[in-house]
Amino acid sequence: MSLQSTPRIFIIQGFRKFGCQQVSAHRFSSQAETDRTKVKELREQLDTGPDLGDFIGGEVPPSSEWADYKGSLKLEKGEKRLRLPPWLKTEIPMGKNFSKLKKDLRGLKLATVCEEARCPNIGECWGGAEGTATATIMLMGDTCTRGCRFCSVKTARAPPPLDPAEPENTAKAVVDWGLDYVVLTSVDRDDVPDAGASHIRATIRALKTRKPTLLVECLSPDFAGDTAAVAQVAGSGLDVFAHNIETVERLTPFVRDPRAKYRQTLAVLKHAKEVEPGLVTKTSVMLGLGETDQEVRQTMMDLREAGVDCLTLGQYMQPTKRHLKVKEYVTPEKFSAWEKVGNEMGFLYTASGPLVRSSYKAGEFFIKNIIDKRNKNITT
Repeated sequence: MSLQSTPRIFIIQGFRKFGCQQVSAHRFSSQAETDRTKVKELREQLDTGPDLGDFIGGEVPPSSEWADYKGSLKLEKGEKRLRLPPWLKTEIPMGKNFSKLKKDLRGLKLATVCEEARCPNIGECWGGAEGTATATIMLMGDTCTRGCRFCSVKTARAPPPLDPAEPENTAKAVVDWGLDYVVLTSVDRDDVPDAGASHIRATIRALKTRKPTLLVECLSPDFAGDTAAVAQVAGSGLDVFAHNIETVERLTPFVRDPRAKYRQTLAVLKHAKEVEPGLVTKTSVMLGLGETDQEVRQTMMDLREAGVDCLTLGQYMQPTKRHLKVKEYVTPEKFSAWEKVGNEMGFLYTASGPLVRSSYKAGEFFIKNIIDKRNKNITT
């Protein structure tokens, strides 16, 4: 499971390129008028700073707030953890849409990776304005059979049985919300036959049956490298097949579950494309785990060789004290540089920014355009 979030369903309502305020004021006492004044002044200053839309778009505007930051960005020997830099501080979740989405999802017994994987974008996505609110639903329950060291999703050798009503419940929720693009994800279920491929396939087909024009992306497990299972999902009517490589090859054994292998991930992505050449394939890389620039570049080259179309790069964030420590906080400028490298390598879409995750609604907008363009070329 990945925080790049990582195996999940992203629900996109409406499309527009936008970013959220990435830097929030510290909590001040609401009792003192002077403190309230300070908060107001600080928010006014921060409102002029860059947002996630800028990170995704490429150039990061200069900011005195960041240029003057004196905190350490790399974990030194003996240090317990790094202080969070200002560009990674997010607002507290709030708003009517946040409460509505939570209520609707609970009513349908659907789990969300937003909560389980502690995604830093939950405040923006769940609290977005009408027509832009986003939730992330994990198929096959909220418990994974694997134990990746970066992921906070619950793990167990034998999670509860799959819910046979989940495919239809998921399709009902998506169609009722009037969505045009949905991203499905899931936990790993090595305990069930075909690792859950038929369950995911059933969900995709239920979605397409209820709304044939709906674009569906699936952030898929690796199915232990079973090509037949990969083919089930890739050939289900899917529009985008995603599977996250997470990190560079050297760090894979220390970051991911032993059953999740670097070369296996490349093979899964490559096979999905071989099964359905028209599929858009996608993956994600976390930075800040101790990788070198050369290793990141080599990973990007390996992905292009496997035919991957879309790539996202984001900052690894330690979900709890029990998980891997952040070795480095990568600057927005460095993320911008990696986006340029991705574009030069030929990825159809590269999103690179501190708070970018594998499925993020600003990114789905561009991928939707890629699919629409391909479909138009096929019909003409």
